[in-house]
Amino acid sequence: MMKFFRQIRKQLLAEKKLRNYLLYAVGEIILVVIGILIALAINNNNQYKANRVKENIYLNGLKKEFQTSKLKLERLIEVNRSNYEGAKSIMVHLSNEPVNITEKEFSELLYTSFASDISFNPNNSLLNEMINSGSLRDISNKDLRIYLTNWISTLEDIGKQENELGNQREEVLDMFRDNKNSIRTIFDLSGVSKGLGLPLGHREASNLKLLKSKEFENNVLMFILTAYATETAHYMPLMEQLNAILEGLEGELDKE
Repeated sequence: MMKFFRQIRKQLLAEKKLRNYLLYAVGEIILVVIGILIALAINNNNQYKANRVKENIYLNGLKKEFQTSKLKLERLIEVNRSNYEGAKSIMVHLSNEPVNITEKEFSELLYTSFASDISFNPNNSLLNEMINSGSLRDISNKDLRIYLTNWISTLEDIGKQENELGNQREEVLDMFRDNKNSIRTIFDLSGVSKGLGLPLGHREASNLKLLKSKEFENNVLMFILTAYATETAHYMPLMEQLNAILEGLEGELDKE
């Protein structure tokens, strides 16, 4: 093809048709430019398709991770709520005079309220890998990238709140680590000892005197306050953020 064009140029020059030669030269340049643009367009289109395939792999992986994290958070909210609702039931009996709750009922409330530690452990392996490798830039949706980046910093705040909640829980449990009160009684009467295959205690030490303890009351109140704040000021906003991320991921996947 190029040999054919060169022959035409030589013929035009030989015939001294300068005007026609110039027009032809310009036309040839335009054809070359068009060819380059077409090649670039094809290359860009292929690159775009390759990027979209890579992005979709990330989007699907992130969607699975955040769906699992949502299930974990929903369960954690339920456990935390059960904890502080049980503690609130204890407060009802702290206000009663005389005490109208049995040792068994009190043991079951104590176990329900303070046995479970609270810690959100989301599935972030793919997200962390993307952030560390710089692959987060492969997510084309800018708003979604911001949500994903903010997710990590939000989890750090959640962790601090959970540590504070754990400290308040320990304040209550510490009251059972001396000779004045009995964890064994709680285990025996709430069924934990049987579940763990532990022998029952020979003597049942009563914990009901705690219902007259101002220290116990203060510790339970601080636990309730912190547990409630963990739900309303941290877990619920986190759930909203998680849902926004899932909506963004599903929106990008629906574009295909």
